[in-house]
Amino acid sequence: MRLAIALSLMTSTVTAQTCGGPVDAFIADIKSEAIANGVTAANADSFFQGAQIEQSVLNADRSQGVFQKDFVSFSRSLISQNRIDNGRANSDRYDATFTEIESRFGVPRGVLLAFWAFETDYGQVQGNFNTRNALLTLAHDCRRPELFRPQLLAALELYQRGGMDPANTTGAWAGEIGQVQMLPLDIIERGMDGDGDGVVTLKTSAPDALMSGANVLSALGWRANEPWLQEIIVPDDLDWSLTGLNHKSRVSDWAAAGITAREGTLGASTLQASVLLPMGRDGPAFLAYPNFDVYFEWNKSFVYVTTAAYFATRLSGASVYDVGNPSNPLTGPQMQRLQERLSARGHDVGGIDGILGAMTRAAVQSEQQRLGLPADAWPTLELLNQL
Repeated sequence: MRLAIALSLMTSTVTAQTCGGPVDAFIADIKSEAIANGVTAANADSFFQGAQIEQSVLNADRSQGVFQKDFVSFSRSLISQNRIDNGRANSDRYDATFTEIESRFGVPRGVLLAFWAFETDYGQVQGNFNTRNALLTLAHDCRRPELFRPQLLAALELYQRGGMDPANTTGAWAGEIGQVQMLPLDIIERGMDGDGDGVVTLKTSAPDALMSGANVLSALGWRANEPWLQEIIVPDDLDWSLTGLNHKSRVSDWAAAGITAREGTLGASTLQASVLLPMGRDGPAFLAYPNFDVYFEWNKSFVYVTTAAYFATRLSGASVYDVGNPSNPLTGPQMQRLQERLSARGHDVGGIDGILGAMTRAAVQSEQQRLGLPADAWPTLELLNQL
């Protein structure tokens, strides 16, 4: 599920982001760019031997309807008692690795355990797509070449370094490799030897994968030893227009507004935080701290990020969230109609895809304010009808 834009390692001397057209010509262009970046011609030729466009990759890229689910449905589909039990068992099994990670990077084990669980079920399901072909397919496709062309070039560099077998390396449909699903640029720049054997093997070594994942999170801005997400209780008279990830205030200000922690105490009073209501004012409520923003560098899906961050709190000892009594979510077609109407009013919703992402939420909240509705960013049938 990881679709973040990885940190760039290589500075290309050829900057054109071409896509589409005859595949042979496209591969020839990639080879030229790779050779300009120091890959040998022999390795470039060898890397692409037998390479092909795979329709199954394009099908997977176009079929991400799972992200249309609401937070409660999505989180319940991903979080099971088995995943919680396996998370605790793996925490014990790799206690030394997690302890080193926490000391070195300040990333709590629950955060990595949640990613590890969701990405590959703790290494058990790493994907069977040929990585080279997946990256070639998505780089050639013109939907997001600016993301995947650099990753294809990085895979070529990884091959030259002896870290990838283009014919046999497999992973996720979007080109991620290993137990925490890292893209080639991440592997080159942030891959780490966590088990001390002198090599980085992200598919077979959990310590390597976990240490590398922590290194990526640290590079993306993770703030050591700070919270990321916390369930809260919100007062009925809260100004809902101040909620959402696009609004931040100090924890002390939220406390003064009547917000309390459901368990434990709120974070440091000077921290900036947002009140997150994934299903509106009548559903679960969280305080999202600065580290929550780092999750969006790992994955761009609002519902995935919120679920991963929440699961990390569960693996760290938090209770099951209070589901509350939220109004029914819009169906996929209803959400698309809503996005069309929001777009017609000048809002940028990021695409008519039926997914309630951060941009659609901000647009919903703006229209709720305009119409005098509770501005909690949760789209209702009433809002759709008024629009």
